[in-house]
Amino acid sequence: MTVTPYWQDEDAGLAIYLGDMREILPALGLQADLLVCDPPYAETSLAWDRWPDGWPTLAATVANSMWCFGSQRMFFDHLDEFRADWTLSQDVIGHDEHGAPIYGDVNVVWEKQNGSGFARDRFKRVHEHALFWYRGPWDEQHRAVPKEKSGRRSGGDKGFKARASSRDHLGKITPQMWTGDGTRLMRSVIKVRNMHGRSINETEKPLGIVEPLLHYACPPGGLVVDPMAGSCVVLEAARLMGLRAIAIEKRESQCEAAARRLSALTLPVA
Repeated sequence: MTVTPYWQDEDAGLAIYLGDMREILPALGLQADLLVCDPPYAETSLAWDRWPDGWPTLAATVANSMWCFGSQRMFFDHLDEFRADWTLSQDVIGHDEHGAPIYGDVNVVWEKQNGSGFARDRFKRVHEHALFWYRGPWDEQHRAVPKEKSGRRSGGDKGFKARASSRDHLGKITPQMWTGDGTRLMRSVIKVRNMHGRSINETEKPLGIVEPLLHYACPPGGLVVDPMAGSCVVLEAARLMGLRAIAIEKRESQCEAAARRLSALTLPVA
């Protein structure tokens, strides 16, 4: 099967393909640095909200690291599909000097300013999960420390001192020194306004939640693949960050709208 891009920006290394990812991905025969997936959660009766059977296994042939958006129910319903080929970053990623397991957790929660509240007997859901899955040794995964401005003045050469701790669930922590640079680790709950009123896709993610995921897991100049692209926001983020990216979307209306948006995008002047 030969496929051609629906839209392409060769200079930026971006392309959109129209079709089912289960057909397009094998035809492209590529290897990517990162997958960013926002599959249908299959939680409604809407025509587009249908789980593409087998996609986690197919995705594993393309990359060794993957961010996947989803609800808790979605991940529980399809956990066996993910576990067959992927390791969740909450799992064991190594062992300490005593042979005890070390558990990693890169997963984040996107908190929106509003959300769904269809029932009156539960909390209003204003969040979604983004879980990090990987294949192979943890140490071989690209990981860039996620930082944000802290509002704290730089400590210069003096640095700051971490408090000692002996929490049972973490073990004893030895105080360490570091130079303050006005940043801190980005928190695992990221608050970003959703795209209500501005979206071209029913579940479009904002740049503010996509960009930190790309920064963390994709090396500079790397290739990102979004196999269920919708509005193709991953391509927009990749272009702004100087990354190459490929999007696959099965609805032509979405491809058309995304192509118009990307064609009109003006890059910031360095």
